[in-house]
Amino acid sequence: MNDNEILAVGPVEDELVDEVVERLMDRADASGAALLGEGGLLTEVTRAVLERALDAEMTDHLGYEKHDPAGHGSGNSRNGTSRKTVLTDAGAVTLAVPRDRDGSFEPQLVPKHARRLAGFNEQVLSLYARGMSVRDIRSHLAGMYGVEVSPDLISKVTDAVTDELDAWRNRPLDAVWPIIYIDALWVKIRSGSVASRPVYLAVGVDMDGCKDVLGLWAGDEGEGATTWMTVLSELRNRGVEDVCIVACDGLKGLPDAVTATWPKATVQTCVIHLIRASLRFASKQHHAKLVTELKAIYTAPTEQAAEQALADFTAGELGQRYPAIVRTWQAAWSEFTPYLAFPPEIRKVVYSTNLIESINARLRKATRNRGHFPS
Repeated sequence: MNDNEILAVGPVEDELVDEVVERLMDRADASGAALLGEGGLLTEVTRAVLERALDAEMTDHLGYEKHDPAGHGSGNSRNGTSRKTVLTDAGAVTLAVPRDRDGSFEPQLVPKHARRLAGFNEQVLSLYARGMSVRDIRSHLAGMYGVEVSPDLISKVTDAVTDELDAWRNRPLDAVWPIIYIDALWVKIRSGSVASRPVYLAVGVDMDGCKDVLGLWAGDEGEGATTWMTVLSELRNRGVEDVCIVACDGLKGLPDAVTATWPKATVQTCVIHLIRASLRFASKQHHAKLVTELKAIYTAPTEQAAEQALADFTAGELGQRYPAIVRTWQAAWSEFTPYLAFPPEIRKVVYSTNLIESINARLRKATRNRGHFPS
C-alpha cells in the first residue's frame, strides 16, 4: 500500500488504521523526522489529507474529475492553486488550495479567509478550560507545534464562546425537579483588582434521573438571603416552578429563600458535612468511634428514634468530651430531620452533595492553575 492508497481509503477498520499508524511510525523512526511541528510527519499527513479533500470538493463543485474530457466546454474548469497557511491540531500547515476560473468555488473544509480550522479553536478552548493562562497556551502551542500565536488570537477564540455561554446561562429549564443541589465555593476573580468572591453552583436531577448543571453565579461578598433570592428567582424565571428537595450545606439564608421561592420544597442539609463538621472538634484517635456513634443518629428509622440516639450520644463519653459536636447537631436539627422521612433509596441520594463537590473540585483545579478568573 503506497501513500496515495493510504490517503484514498474510505471508512477503515481498526486493523487498517493500525497498519497505517505502524508504517508512519516506522518512517518517522527511520528518517528521524519529528511527529509535530514544521516538517513533522503528522503535519505532512494533515496537509496531504486536507489537499486531497479540497480536490474532492472541487470535483464535486465542477461535476467532473481532473483531466476528464467531460469538462471540455463546461464553462468552468480548474485554474491552478493558491498557497494558504492554516493553523490545525497538527500545527501550521501550508496548503495548495484549488481554484476555478470563474471564482465560484467556496471550499467548506477550509473556508475562504479562514486562517485556522475548527479543531485548532477547540484545542485552545480546551487548554483554557483546564485553567491555562493565555501565556501558558502560547507557550504550549509553540513548544508542541512550533506555532507562534498572538494573545489577541487566543482572546478571539475564547471570546467566541461568549454567545454560546450566554445562551446556556439563559436556557429554559424543566418545570419540576426532584432534587436540586446547591453549593458555594470561593475563587479569586479579577474585578478591577483580584479578590476572593463566592461562586454559587446549582445542579439538578430531572424526572429521568439525569444530572444537569443549572447555573453558575458569581457573588459579591458573603452568602445571604438577598443573594440566594437573586439566584433562585433566576431559576424560577427560567421555568423552574417546583422542586421536591433542595440539598445544601448549611448555607446562610438559603432555607428562607427556598421557602419563599418554592413553598413546598424540602430543604435538606448534607449529612456528610454534618459528620465532617463534628470530626473537626475531636481528636483523630476518636474519629472512628465518633463515626460509629453518629451513624446511629442519621440511620435512625424515625425522627423520634434519631432524637433518642442524639440524647444517648449527648449523655455518653464522647458527647460529654465534645459538647461542641452536640451543639452542631442541635443547630442543624431542623434541616437534618427531613432526611429521616425519606425511604432508603432517597436517603442515599441526599446523604451528601458529592455530586456538586466534584464539579467544585474541577473549578478549584482550574483556579489553582490559572491563579484567578479574568471576570
